[in-house]
Amino acid sequence: MPSHTMIKIRRANERGHADHGWLDSYHSFSFADYYDPEHMGFRSLRVINEDRVQGGQGFGTHPHRDFEIISYVVSGTLKHEDSMGHAAVMKASEVQRISAGTGIAHSEFNNSPSEPVHFLQIWVLPARKGVKPDYAQQSFANAPTNALTLACSPDGHSKSIKINQDVELFIGKLAPQGKVNHSIQERRGAWIQLIEGDLTLGENNLSPGDGAAVDGEEHLQFSSDTGAHFLMFDLN
Repeated sequence: MPSHTMIKIRRANERGHADHGWLDSYHSFSFADYYDPEHMGFRSLRVINEDRVQGGQGFGTHPHRDFEIISYVVSGTLKHEDSMGHAAVMKASEVQRISAGTGIAHSEFNNSPSEPVHFLQIWVLPARKGVKPDYAQQSFANAPTNALTLACSPDGHSKSIKINQDVELFIGKLAPQGKVNHSIQERRGAWIQLIEGDLTLGENNLSPGDGAAVDGEEHLQFSSDTGAHFLMFDLN
């Protein structure tokens, strides 16, 4: 193995944490009041927040510029409204992408008055600033197990959502005793975020909420004992 090969684990309990009562949020990278100069992001990936929002609560209308904002619903339902006139309810396994570009205001609320919503909020730095704001939403509820399903890509291939950055986002699902492999091109890296289950990546065992930064690896091997649900970013 080349000496520059590296898989660095970001444990769930090492993340930043904010409990606002209505919102319980874990930050893989520096965000809001949580600042850690050792964890400012990974390549173009700037924010991964694992959020649980109580019934009837949410994020009021607020503005963004020049970020690619991705939301992935794990369980529950999330209601979205924005200044472009979109109003939508996102269900489990749905991906939403907002290209904030020159500016957008939006709100995200739990659509249920009683059931919590569990989702991941992801911010990616854009390849180009000042683009026209754009919105996309797509369900990946039928993503197969023991596979990596492409959810976002720079050119929208394979029925994925187009994103303004050289990043491919995959939804990974493994059945018990399942396996899947992924090849990374030279000079690219990967970030893996485990949502549910257990995941073995090389010689590393991941638990829910754990992340892994990958540099200098050509082949990734994922396996699971009990089954796994995770996101994988293949980044320039």
